[in-house]
Amino acid sequence: MVASAIQCALTKQGHRFLSTLSVNAGDPSAANKLIGKFVASSPKSISLNALSHLLSPDTTHPHLTSLSLLLYSRIKEASWFEFNPKLVAALAALLDKQGRYRESEALISEAVSKLGHRQRELARFYCNLVESHSKQSSNHGFDSSYTLLYQLLRNSSSAYVKRRAFESMVGGLCTMDRPVEAESLMEEMRVEGLKPWVFEFRSVIYGYGRLGLLREMLRIVHQMENEGLVIDTICSNMVLSSYGAHNELPQMVSWLRKMKTSTIPFSIRTYNSVLNSCPTITAMLQDLKKNDIPLSMGKLNAILEADEARLVQELVGSRVLEDAMVWDSLEVKLDLHGMHLGSAYLIFLQWMEEMQNRFKFNDDGKLVVPAEVVVICGSGKHSTLRGVSPVKTMIKEMMLRMRSPMKIDRKNAGCFIAKGRSVKDWLC
Repeated sequence: MVASAIQCALTKQGHRFLSTLSVNAGDPSAANKLIGKFVASSPKSISLNALSHLLSPDTTHPHLTSLSLLLYSRIKEASWFEFNPKLVAALAALLDKQGRYRESEALISEAVSKLGHRQRELARFYCNLVESHSKQSSNHGFDSSYTLLYQLLRNSSSAYVKRRAFESMVGGLCTMDRPVEAESLMEEMRVEGLKPWVFEFRSVIYGYGRLGLLREMLRIVHQMENEGLVIDTICSNMVLSSYGAHNELPQMVSWLRKMKTSTIPFSIRTYNSVLNSCPTITAMLQDLKKNDIPLSMGKLNAILEADEARLVQELVGSRVLEDAMVWDSLEVKLDLHGMHLGSAYLIFLQWMEEMQNRFKFNDDGKLVVPAEVVVICGSGKHSTLRGVSPVKTMIKEMMLRMRSPMKIDRKNAGCFIAKGRSVKDWLC
Protein backbone atom coordinates (compact mmCIF):
# COMPACT_ATOMS: atom_id res chain seq x y z
CA MET A 1 0.00 0.00 0.00
CA VAL A 2 2.99 2.32 0.54
CA ALA A 3 3.97 3.56 -2.87
CA SER A 4 7.65 4.05 -2.09
CA ALA A 5 8.38 0.44 -1.21
CA ILE A 6 11.31 -1.03 -3.14
CA GLN A 7 9.81 -3.36 -5.74
CA CYS A 8 10.89 -4.24 -9.27
CA ALA A 9 10.88 -7.01 -11.81
CA LEU A 10 14.27 -8.66 -12.18
CA THR A 11 16.02 -8.23 -15.55
CA LYS A 12 17.36 -11.21 -17.50
CA GLN A 13 20.93 -10.19 -16.70
CA GLY A 14 20.06 -9.80 -13.04
CA HIS A 15 18.36 -13.19 -12.96
CA ARG A 16 21.40 -14.83 -14.54
CA PHE A 17 23.71 -13.13 -12.04
CA LEU A 18 21.66 -14.12 -8.99
CA SER A 19 21.34 -17.69 -10.26
CA THR A 20 25.12 -17.94 -10.54
CA LEU A 21 25.55 -16.24 -7.17
CA SER A 22 23.19 -18.79 -5.58
CA VAL A 23 25.56 -21.60 -6.58
CA ASN A 24 28.55 -19.79 -5.04
CA ALA A 25 26.86 -18.10 -2.05
CA GLY A 26 28.57 -20.49 0.40
CA ASP A 27 32.04 -19.39 -0.74
CA PRO A 28 32.67 -15.78 0.40
CA SER A 29 35.68 -15.32 -1.87
CA ALA A 30 33.85 -16.57 -4.98
CA ALA A 31 30.75 -14.53 -4.13
CA ASN A 32 32.86 -11.39 -3.71
CA LYS A 33 34.49 -11.90 -7.11
CA LEU A 34 31.18 -12.56 -8.83
CA ILE A 35 29.62 -9.42 -7.37
CA GLY A 36 32.62 -7.29 -8.33
CA LYS A 37 32.64 -8.66 -11.88
CA PHE A 38 28.88 -8.17 -12.25
CA VAL A 39 28.96 -4.50 -11.18
CA ALA A 40 32.06 -3.76 -13.27
CA SER A 41 30.50 -5.23 -16.44
CA SER A 42 26.90 -4.08 -16.00
CA PRO A 43 25.29 -0.72 -16.72
CA LYS A 44 23.86 1.32 -13.86
CA SER A 45 20.26 0.23 -14.41
CA ILE A 46 21.07 -3.50 -14.34
CA SER A 47 23.16 -3.26 -11.15
CA LEU A 48 20.58 -1.17 -9.30
CA ASN A 49 17.79 -3.48 -10.49
CA ALA A 50 19.53 -6.51 -8.97
CA LEU A 51 20.10 -4.68 -5.67
CA SER A 52 16.51 -3.41 -5.54
CA HIS A 53 15.28 -6.96 -6.11
CA LEU A 54 17.25 -8.24 -3.13
CA LEU A 55 16.00 -5.39 -0.94
CA SER A 56 12.34 -6.07 -1.74
CA PRO A 57 10.39 -7.92 1.00
CA ASP A 58 8.96 -9.97 -1.88
CA THR A 59 12.32 -11.01 -3.35
CA THR A 60 12.47 -14.45 -4.93
CA HIS A 61 16.06 -14.82 -3.67
CA PRO A 62 15.76 -14.46 0.13
CA HIS A 63 18.81 -16.70 0.65
CA LEU A 64 20.98 -14.03 -1.02
CA THR A 65 19.77 -10.98 0.91
CA SER A 66 22.70 -11.29 3.33
CA LEU A 67 24.92 -10.26 0.39
CA SER A 68 22.99 -7.02 -0.24
CA LEU A 69 25.44 -4.85 1.70
CA LEU A 70 28.40 -6.29 -0.24
CA LEU A 71 26.62 -5.61 -3.53
CA TYR A 72 25.84 -2.05 -2.41
CA SER A 73 29.48 -1.52 -1.41
CA ARG A 74 30.65 -2.53 -4.89
CA ILE A 75 28.03 -0.29 -6.50
CA LYS A 76 29.31 2.66 -4.42
CA GLU A 77 32.72 2.16 -6.06
CA ALA A 78 31.29 2.50 -9.59
CA SER A 79 31.98 5.74 -11.47
CA TRP A 80 28.27 6.25 -12.13
CA PHE A 81 27.20 5.90 -8.48
CA GLU A 82 24.97 8.60 -7.02
CA PHE A 83 23.81 8.68 -3.42
CA ASN A 84 20.21 7.46 -3.20
CA PRO A 85 18.56 7.97 0.23
CA LYS A 86 15.60 5.75 -0.67
CA LEU A 87 17.90 2.83 -1.52
CA VAL A 88 19.91 3.39 1.67
CA ALA A 89 16.70 3.33 3.73
CA ALA A 90 15.65 0.02 2.16
CA LEU A 91 19.08 -1.50 2.80
CA ALA A 92 19.19 -0.22 6.40
CA ALA A 93 15.74 -1.75 7.02
CA LEU A 94 16.86 -5.12 5.64
CA LEU A 95 20.01 -5.13 7.78
CA ASP A 96 17.96 -4.26 10.86
CA LYS A 97 15.57 -7.11 10.07
CA GLN A 98 18.58 -9.44 9.90
CA GLY A 99 19.79 -8.25 13.32
CA ARG A 100 22.79 -6.42 11.84
CA TYR A 101 22.08 -3.31 13.87
CA ARG A 102 25.54 -1.71 13.79
CA GLU A 103 25.76 -1.89 10.01
CA SER A 104 22.23 -0.52 9.70
CA GLU A 105 22.96 2.37 12.07
CA ALA A 106 26.22 3.16 10.23
CA LEU A 107 24.33 3.51 6.95
CA ILE A 108 21.73 5.77 8.57
CA SER A 109 24.40 7.96 10.20
CA GLU A 110 26.22 8.31 6.89
CA ALA A 111 23.00 9.34 5.15
CA VAL A 112 22.07 11.87 7.85
CA SER A 113 25.57 13.35 7.62
CA LYS A 114 25.28 13.72 3.83
CA LEU A 115 21.86 15.35 4.04
CA GLY A 116 23.00 17.76 6.73
CA HIS A 117 20.53 20.53 7.57
CA ARG A 118 18.39 20.14 4.46
CA GLN A 119 15.23 19.52 6.45
CA ARG A 120 12.98 18.46 3.59
CA GLU A 121 15.46 15.90 2.30
CA LEU A 122 16.10 14.63 5.82
CA ALA A 123 12.34 14.30 6.35
CA ARG A 124 11.99 12.32 3.12
CA PHE A 125 14.82 10.02 4.23
CA TYR A 126 13.21 9.39 7.63
CA CYS A 127 9.89 8.78 5.85
CA ASN A 128 11.61 6.23 3.61
CA LEU A 129 13.06 4.57 6.71
CA VAL A 130 9.67 4.31 8.41
CA GLU A 131 8.08 2.89 5.27
CA SER A 132 10.92 0.44 4.60
CA HIS A 133 10.99 -0.86 8.19
CA SER A 134 7.22 -1.33 8.15
CA LYS A 135 7.43 -3.30 4.90
CA GLN A 136 10.04 -5.54 6.52
CA SER A 137 7.80 -5.91 9.62
CA SER A 138 10.78 -4.93 11.76
CA ASN A 139 9.55 -3.67 15.14
CA HIS A 140 13.02 -2.59 16.32
CA GLY A 141 13.80 -0.54 13.23
CA PHE A 142 10.30 0.84 12.84
CA ASP A 143 10.08 2.18 16.39
CA SER A 144 13.54 3.75 16.10
CA SER A 145 12.88 5.48 12.75
CA TYR A 146 9.37 6.49 13.87
CA THR A 147 10.90 8.30 16.86
CA LEU A 148 13.41 10.11 14.65
CA LEU A 149 10.68 11.25 12.27
CA TYR A 150 8.33 12.30 15.08
CA GLN A 151 11.08 14.42 16.67
CA LEU A 152 11.78 16.10 13.33
CA LEU A 153 8.06 16.80 12.90
CA ARG A 154 7.82 18.38 16.37
CA ASN A 155 10.83 20.64 15.71
CA SER A 156 9.73 21.74 12.23
CA SER A 157 7.57 24.68 11.23
CA SER A 158 7.30 23.45 7.65
CA ALA A 159 3.79 22.39 6.58
CA TYR A 160 5.38 20.12 3.94
CA VAL A 161 7.53 18.31 6.50
CA LYS A 162 4.59 17.87 8.87
CA ARG A 163 2.26 16.61 6.13
CA ARG A 164 4.81 14.18 4.71
CA ALA A 165 5.78 12.90 8.19
CA PHE A 166 2.20 12.28 9.29
CA GLU A 167 1.47 10.47 6.03
CA SER A 168 4.40 8.07 6.46
CA MET A 169 3.76 7.48 10.16
CA VAL A 170 0.05 6.73 9.65
CA GLY A 171 0.82 4.43 6.72
CA GLY A 172 3.65 2.72 8.59
CA LEU A 173 1.58 2.10 11.72
CA CYS A 174 -1.17 0.50 9.64
CA THR A 175 1.31 -1.71 7.80
CA MET A 176 2.60 -2.77 11.22
CA ASP A 177 -0.98 -3.70 12.20
CA ARG A 178 -1.35 -0.77 14.62
CA PRO A 179 -4.37 1.09 13.17
CA VAL A 180 -5.61 2.33 16.58
CA GLU A 181 -2.37 4.32 17.00
CA ALA A 182 -2.67 5.51 13.39
CA GLU A 183 -6.18 6.79 14.03
CA SER A 184 -4.95 8.67 17.10
CA LEU A 185 -2.24 10.22 14.96
CA MET A 186 -4.91 11.47 12.56
CA GLU A 187 -6.49 13.33 15.49
CA GLU A 188 -3.08 14.81 16.24
CA MET A 189 -2.93 15.99 12.62
CA ARG A 190 -6.14 17.93 13.15
CA VAL A 191 -4.68 19.58 16.26
CA GLU A 192 -1.74 20.66 14.08
CA GLY A 193 -4.21 22.22 11.63
CA LEU A 194 -3.75 19.51 9.00
CA LYS A 195 -6.83 17.81 7.60
CA PRO A 196 -6.25 14.08 6.97
CA TRP A 197 -6.26 13.27 3.28
CA VAL A 198 -7.48 10.25 1.36
CA PHE A 199 -4.18 8.39 1.91
CA GLU A 200 -4.48 8.45 5.70
CA PHE A 201 -8.11 7.31 5.60
CA ARG A 202 -7.31 4.49 3.18
CA SER A 203 -4.43 3.36 5.36
CA VAL A 204 -6.57 3.14 8.49
CA ILE A 205 -9.48 1.51 6.62
CA TYR A 206 -7.19 -1.22 5.32
CA GLY A 207 -5.36 -1.46 8.63
CA TYR A 208 -8.58 -2.30 10.49
CA GLY A 209 -9.89 -4.44 7.65
CA ARG A 210 -6.79 -6.60 7.40
CA LEU A 211 -7.07 -7.39 11.11
CA GLY A 212 -10.73 -8.37 10.74
CA LEU A 213 -11.96 -5.35 12.71
CA LEU A 214 -14.66 -4.81 10.11
CA ARG A 215 -16.96 -2.58 12.17
CA GLU A 216 -14.06 -0.24 12.83
CA MET A 217 -13.22 -0.35 9.13
CA LEU A 218 -16.75 0.75 8.19
CA ARG A 219 -16.73 3.42 10.88
CA ILE A 220 -13.69 5.01 9.20
CA VAL A 221 -15.36 4.67 5.78
CA HIS A 222 -18.39 6.60 7.08
CA GLN A 223 -16.12 9.17 8.72
CA MET A 224 -14.33 9.63 5.42
CA GLU A 225 -17.65 10.22 3.64
CA ASN A 226 -18.81 12.64 6.35
CA GLU A 227 -15.66 14.71 5.82
CA GLY A 228 -16.50 15.10 2.14
CA LEU A 229 -13.88 12.72 0.76
CA VAL A 230 -14.81 10.42 -2.11
CA ILE A 231 -14.96 6.67 -1.62
CA ASP A 232 -13.24 5.61 -4.83
CA THR A 233 -12.30 2.34 -6.52
CA ILE A 234 -9.04 1.99 -4.57
CA CYS A 235 -10.78 2.40 -1.23
CA SER A 236 -13.57 0.04 -2.28
CA ASN A 237 -11.07 -2.62 -3.33
CA MET A 238 -9.50 -2.42 0.15
CA VAL A 239 -12.90 -2.99 1.73
CA LEU A 240 -13.58 -5.93 -0.61
CA SER A 241 -10.17 -7.45 0.08
CA SER A 242 -10.76 -7.16 3.83
CA TYR A 243 -14.17 -8.83 3.61
CA GLY A 244 -12.72 -11.56 1.42
CA ALA A 245 -9.81 -12.26 3.75
CA HIS A 246 -12.33 -13.02 6.51
CA ASN A 247 -14.79 -15.01 4.36
CA GLU A 248 -17.51 -12.37 4.48
CA LEU A 249 -18.83 -13.13 1.00
CA PRO A 250 -22.38 -11.76 1.56
CA GLN A 251 -20.82 -8.45 2.65
CA MET A 252 -18.76 -8.43 -0.55
CA VAL A 253 -21.95 -8.79 -2.60
CA SER A 254 -23.49 -5.86 -0.73
CA TRP A 255 -20.40 -3.72 -1.24
CA LEU A 256 -20.28 -4.45 -4.99
CA ARG A 257 -23.91 -3.37 -5.22
CA LYS A 258 -23.09 -0.21 -3.26
CA MET A 259 -20.29 0.50 -5.77
CA LYS A 260 -22.75 0.17 -8.64
CA THR A 261 -25.33 2.39 -6.94
CA SER A 262 -22.65 5.00 -6.25
CA THR A 263 -21.25 4.65 -9.81
CA ILE A 264 -17.83 3.65 -8.47
CA PRO A 265 -16.13 1.90 -11.40
CA PHE A 266 -14.83 -1.65 -11.05
CA SER A 267 -11.20 -2.35 -11.91
CA ILE A 268 -8.99 -5.37 -12.53
CA ARG A 269 -8.09 -5.20 -8.83
CA THR A 270 -11.80 -5.37 -8.00
CA TYR A 271 -11.93 -8.65 -9.91
CA ASN A 272 -8.72 -9.83 -8.19
CA SER A 273 -9.98 -8.96 -4.70
CA VAL A 274 -13.33 -10.68 -5.24
CA LEU A 275 -12.25 -13.80 -7.12
CA ASN A 276 -9.28 -14.49 -4.85
CA SER A 277 -11.92 -14.90 -2.13
CA CYS A 278 -14.10 -17.41 -4.01
CA PRO A 279 -13.12 -20.86 -2.65
CA THR A 280 -14.67 -22.90 -5.46
CA ILE A 281 -12.87 -20.97 -8.19
CA THR A 282 -9.49 -20.77 -6.43
CA ALA A 283 -9.49 -24.48 -5.55
CA MET A 284 -10.53 -25.45 -9.07
CA LEU A 285 -7.74 -23.46 -10.72
CA GLN A 286 -4.93 -24.71 -8.47
CA ASP A 287 -4.55 -27.99 -10.35
CA LEU A 288 -5.67 -27.62 -13.95
CA LYS A 289 -4.52 -31.08 -14.99
CA LYS A 290 -6.67 -32.86 -12.41
CA ASN A 291 -9.72 -30.61 -12.26
CA ASP A 292 -12.48 -30.49 -14.85
CA ILE A 293 -12.87 -26.73 -15.06
CA PRO A 294 -16.03 -25.23 -16.62
CA LEU A 295 -15.37 -23.78 -20.06
CA SER A 296 -18.42 -21.52 -20.35
CA MET A 297 -20.21 -18.99 -18.16
CA GLY A 298 -23.27 -21.23 -17.95
CA LYS A 299 -21.29 -24.23 -16.73
CA LEU A 300 -19.38 -22.09 -14.23
CA ASN A 301 -22.58 -20.65 -12.71
CA ALA A 302 -23.96 -24.19 -12.37
CA ILE A 303 -21.20 -25.28 -9.96
CA LEU A 304 -20.90 -22.14 -7.82
CA GLU A 305 -22.35 -21.81 -4.33
CA ALA A 306 -24.97 -19.10 -3.86
CA ASP A 307 -22.69 -16.33 -2.56
CA GLU A 308 -19.99 -17.02 -5.15
CA ALA A 309 -22.59 -17.04 -7.92
CA ARG A 310 -23.87 -13.63 -6.76
CA LEU A 311 -20.34 -12.23 -6.70
CA VAL A 312 -19.68 -13.41 -10.24
CA GLN A 313 -23.04 -12.01 -11.36
CA GLU A 314 -22.14 -8.58 -9.95
CA LEU A 315 -18.74 -8.60 -11.65
CA VAL A 316 -19.82 -9.58 -15.14
CA GLY A 317 -22.05 -6.54 -15.51
CA SER A 318 -19.08 -4.15 -15.24
CA ARG A 319 -16.90 -2.46 -17.87
CA VAL A 320 -13.72 -4.37 -16.97
CA LEU A 321 -14.01 -6.73 -19.95
CA GLU A 322 -14.73 -3.84 -22.29
CA ASP A 323 -11.65 -2.00 -21.02
CA ALA A 324 -9.47 -5.11 -21.43
CA MET A 325 -10.38 -5.73 -25.08
CA VAL A 326 -10.00 -3.99 -28.42
CA TRP A 327 -12.20 -4.75 -31.43
CA ASP A 328 -11.68 -3.31 -34.91
CA SER A 329 -11.52 -4.57 -38.48
CA LEU A 330 -7.84 -5.40 -38.24
CA GLU A 331 -7.60 -6.98 -34.82
CA VAL A 332 -9.42 -8.26 -31.78
CA LYS A 333 -7.23 -8.12 -28.71
CA LEU A 334 -7.76 -9.26 -25.12
CA ASP A 335 -5.14 -8.12 -22.60
CA LEU A 336 -4.97 -10.17 -19.38
CA HIS A 337 -2.04 -8.27 -17.84
CA GLY A 338 -2.49 -7.49 -14.16
CA MET A 339 -5.11 -10.18 -13.65
CA HIS A 340 -4.74 -12.93 -11.07
CA LEU A 341 -5.65 -16.45 -12.09
CA GLY A 342 -9.35 -16.27 -11.12
CA SER A 343 -9.79 -12.90 -12.83
CA ALA A 344 -8.12 -14.04 -16.05
CA TYR A 345 -10.30 -17.17 -16.04
CA LEU A 346 -13.57 -15.27 -15.63
CA ILE A 347 -12.62 -12.52 -18.09
CA PHE A 348 -11.65 -15.13 -20.67
CA LEU A 349 -15.03 -16.89 -20.31
CA GLN A 350 -16.81 -13.52 -20.61
CA TRP A 351 -14.71 -12.66 -23.64
CA MET A 352 -15.61 -15.88 -25.47
CA GLU A 353 -19.29 -15.23 -24.80
CA GLU A 354 -18.94 -11.66 -26.04
CA MET A 355 -17.09 -12.87 -29.16
CA GLN A 356 -19.86 -15.36 -29.92
CA ASN A 357 -22.49 -12.63 -29.65
CA ARG A 358 -20.55 -10.28 -31.94
CA PHE A 359 -19.87 -12.95 -34.53
CA LYS A 360 -23.54 -13.89 -34.60
CA PHE A 361 -24.30 -10.23 -35.21
CA ASN A 362 -21.88 -10.48 -38.13
CA ASP A 363 -24.16 -12.99 -39.86
CA ASP A 364 -26.43 -10.07 -40.72
CA GLY A 365 -23.57 -8.51 -42.61
CA LYS A 366 -23.26 -5.53 -40.32
CA LEU A 367 -19.83 -6.23 -38.85
CA VAL A 368 -16.56 -7.11 -40.55
CA VAL A 369 -14.72 -10.16 -39.20
CA PRO A 370 -11.36 -8.92 -37.84
CA ALA A 371 -8.25 -10.15 -39.59
CA GLU A 372 -6.58 -11.39 -36.43
CA VAL A 373 -7.42 -12.35 -32.85
CA VAL A 374 -4.83 -11.98 -30.08
CA VAL A 375 -4.95 -12.93 -26.39
CA ILE A 376 -2.13 -11.38 -24.35
CA CYS A 377 -1.14 -13.36 -21.26
CA GLY A 378 2.45 -12.29 -20.64
CA SER A 379 5.48 -14.54 -20.61
CA GLY A 380 6.16 -14.55 -16.87
CA LYS A 381 8.61 -11.63 -16.59
CA HIS A 382 6.82 -10.43 -13.45
CA SER A 383 5.95 -13.87 -12.07
CA THR A 384 7.31 -15.30 -8.84
CA LEU A 385 9.16 -17.86 -10.96
CA ARG A 386 10.61 -15.89 -13.87
CA GLY A 387 9.53 -17.17 -17.27
CA VAL A 388 6.55 -19.12 -15.91
CA SER A 389 3.20 -17.38 -16.33
CA PRO A 390 0.35 -19.11 -14.45
CA VAL A 391 -2.18 -17.18 -16.55
CA LYS A 392 -0.56 -18.34 -19.80
CA THR A 393 -0.47 -21.94 -18.53
CA MET A 394 -4.17 -21.80 -17.66
CA ILE A 395 -5.25 -20.20 -20.96
CA LYS A 396 -3.19 -22.74 -22.90
CA GLU A 397 -4.89 -25.62 -21.06
CA MET A 398 -8.33 -24.12 -21.71
CA MET A 399 -7.52 -23.62 -25.41
CA LEU A 400 -6.44 -27.25 -25.71
CA ARG A 401 -9.59 -28.57 -24.06
CA MET A 402 -11.79 -26.43 -26.27
CA ARG A 403 -9.78 -27.31 -29.40
CA SER A 404 -9.21 -23.66 -30.10
CA PRO A 405 -7.39 -22.60 -33.29
CA MET A 406 -5.38 -20.10 -31.26
CA LYS A 407 -1.68 -20.92 -30.90
CA ILE A 408 1.29 -19.33 -29.14
CA ASP A 409 2.67 -16.52 -31.29
CA ARG A 410 6.13 -17.35 -32.66
CA LYS A 411 7.18 -13.71 -32.38
CA ASN A 412 5.83 -13.20 -28.85
CA ALA A 413 5.65 -16.17 -26.48
CA GLY A 414 3.30 -14.23 -24.18
CA CYS A 415 0.48 -14.15 -26.77
CA PHE A 416 -1.98 -16.54 -28.40
CA ILE A 417 -2.92 -15.70 -31.97
CA ALA A 418 -5.22 -16.90 -34.78
CA LYS A 419 -6.97 -15.64 -37.90
CA GLY A 420 -10.28 -13.95 -37.22
CA ARG A 421 -12.18 -16.23 -39.60
CA SER A 422 -10.81 -19.35 -37.84
CA VAL A 423 -11.92 -18.05 -34.45
CA LYS A 424 -15.37 -17.21 -35.80
CA ASP A 425 -15.79 -20.72 -37.22
CA TRP A 426 -14.62 -22.21 -33.91
CA LEU A 427 -16.96 -20.19 -31.70
CA CYS A 428 -19.99 -20.23 -33.96
